[in-house]
Amino acid sequence: MSTSNISTSRQAILSLYRNLLRTGNQFSQYGFREYAKRRTRDAFREHQRETDPEKIQNLVSRGISDLQMMKRQTVISQMYDMDKLVVEVLSTSLKISLILFLGRQSRKADRECR
Repeated sequence: MSTSNISTSRQAILSLYRNLLRTGNQFSQYGFREYAKRRTRDAFREHQRETDPEKIQNLVSRGISDLQMMKRQTVISQMYDMDKLVVEVLSTSLKISLILFLGRQSRKADRECR
């Protein structure tokens, strides 16, 4: 892919960022999913102040090739579905518990206001 044909507009870069995060979120394994999201955020933060147009073009080109690779890897990842880790199960149950707790607190506050 020629780097001269790559759009380096703010909108194109933000779109690439969102696509990388979405694709990273498709990994079936927790560790890969979290690593992909963290690595994407870290890479974009590291280069957010870059002003050299040539370097920006190279970074966008690398991001596009990384996105293509991640898409292939997520498909492979989904072929081998594994059981959820304890961390994933706990995070889901903690979310439910938090929602229930906040609902109770809200109802309690409403009763006290009356």
